[in-house]
Parts: sequence; C-alpha cells; structure tokens
Amino acid sequence: MLRLLGEVAGLALVRNGKVVRCELDEEATAAGVRLSLAEASDEAIAAPPVDVFGELNAEHVSAPVVVDIPDGVRLTRPIAVIDWLDADGVMTFPRLAVRLGEASAATLVEWYGSTNVDSFAAPVTTLDVSQAATFSHVAVQHRGPRVWQIANQVSTVGKDAMFNGYQAALGGDYARSRADCRLAGRGASGNLSAVYFGTGDQMLDFRTFQHHQGPDTTSNLLFKGAVGGRSRSVYTGLIRVEKQARGTNAFQTNRNIKLSDHAWAESVPNLEIENNDVRCSHASTVGPVDEEQRFYLESRGVPTAVAERLIVTGFFDEVLVRLPVDGVSAGLRGLVRDRLDHEGVLS
Repeated sequence: MLRLLGEVAGLALVRNGKVVRCELDEEATAAGVRLSLAEASDEAIAAPPVDVFGELNAEHVSAPVVVDIPDGVRLTRPIAVIDWLDADGVMTFPRLAVRLGEASAATLVEWYGSTNVDSFAAPVTTLDVSQAATFSHVAVQHRGPRVWQIANQVSTVGKDAMFNGYQAALGGDYARSRADCRLAGRGASGNLSAVYFGTGDQMLDFRTFQHHQGPDTTSNLLFKGAVGGRSRSVYTGLIRVEKQARGTNAFQTNRNIKLSDHAWAESVPNLEIENNDVRCSHASTVGPVDEEQRFYLESRGVPTAVAERLIVTGFFDEVLVRLPVDGVSAGLRGLVRDRLDHEGVLS
C-alpha cells in the first residue's frame, strides 16, 4: 500500500492496536506540523462519542494519534496512517485526531488492512477543519474476509473551509462506517464520496449525516456501490438543516448495481429541514447492469463479460477520478478489476 501512496509527508503505522512507527519528513517538521501520540490534555481525544462504539473506543483506546497542521501551512504531499491487523482474536480501538489551522491545506490517507484473521476493530477519527482551510481525507477499508469493523468519523468544518471526504470499502465480513459531517461555520463546504464493492457473504453498512449548522453552507454526497454473490449493502443518509442555516445547499445521491440475483442493496435517504431558504435533494437507485449500455457495447463486438466489466469499472470511475492521490485511485481500480475477474460476480 505504501507503493500506492508514493512520497508522503508523514507516516503512522498501527499494528494490532499499537503504534509501531510515527514520523514526519524534514519539510513538514520545519513547518511545525505535528504527528505524534496524543497527550492526556489533547481535547480532540476527549471528543464526545456519537454512539456506543465511540464510547467503547474512548474507554479502551491505548495509542491515539494526533495530526496538527499549523495556521497557513499547506502540505503538498499526503500524510498516511495505516492500521494493520495480523493476529487472531484481537479487539482494537484506534483513534486519530486531525486538526487543521486557519488557511492551511493537507491530504491524509487512512488505510485499514489485514491478513486473513478473525478480529474486531472500532476506529474513531475526528477531523477539525478551521476557517478557510482545505482538507482532503481518504479512508480505504480493505480488511480480511473475517474481520468485523465498525468505524466512526466526525468532521467539523469552519467558516469558508472545505472538507473533501472519500471512502472505499472492499473488505471485511461485516463492515460499518458512520460519517458525521458538521458544517459549523458560514460558507463551509463538505463533499462526501464513496465506492464499495461486496462479494461472497459480506455486509457493508454506511450511515452518513450531513449536518448544516451555519448559514450559506454546502454539502454534496455521492456514494456508489456494487454487490455480487450473496453480499448485502445498506446505505442510510440524513441531511439535517438547522433553523439558523439559511442558504443551505445540500445534495445526496446513492447508486447501486446488483451483480447477482442473490445480492441485496438497500438505500434509505432522509431529509430534516427547519429553514425555508434552502435547496436540498436526495436520490437513490438499485438495479442490475444497465441493459442498454451492455447492448450498445455488444453491438460493437464487445463480448458480454467484457462489456459488463467496462460498465462496472466506469460506474465507479465517477468517484475514483476525484481522489486526490493518484496512486490510491489506480490501486482501487486494480482491486475492482481483480474482484470482477477472479470472483465471478458477473456470472
């Protein structure tokens, strides 16, 4: 996975719940960037949990990692945090707190991986994006087929700040991800994108909250998934607009492709609006590979299996082209192709 990231400004490696490596390059260190284990006084570590798994994390976390970007610092290379499991019977509660100062900019990649172990992880990530800052966060869940993971991510976006959150979920037995995007300051923006691909007996569960607290805020969500074999996916999303959040623009889209008669995808978008001066919409679809697209390719001599593969990879590409790290985008395309080629989800 490090090969996919290319050159990084910093790297934290967590193995079976313990931080084994934590370092920054000279340029980031000279700029005052901090990548280290948390101190007891760090407020971000004491952030209120959003559910019972957040409470478990707060109680059992042993090695929280903190990333601090000072005011005005703009990193040109990403920071990587890799969480790796390679022991059976392990329960881990990793926590990452990222704080961006005013007018700063950074990209961070979290990669959750493992070998074929029977373990459980409940990671919590808190992201604080200050005024006029720009932050891109990429979370890749590629756990082994026997791992259960229940992840929480909470982002707070300040005045005129921009948050771009990307998720990819390919692994795990049962894998749940909750993303809370809190647009707190006037003019804050939050873009949430995800790709997910279930096969076998996997269960992929997504829960998102686009919470508009300040006026003139914007959020745009696009989640795209495919399910094959006997896998299941559930997307539940809520756009909430507070009374004081006039001028809100909020959009939510979830698209799903069923690649097997035995697979199941469910989509439940919701709106909760307490102000009249807003523009909000939501849309969701669940269906098989588009027959017209397949016929178009077949009519030009493309074999059926190849046509379906092209359609599915193109379906995901709308999100993958947005990723800020080219190597991660290319790596995910390769994983999708491998899954289509070797697991027979189109048969």
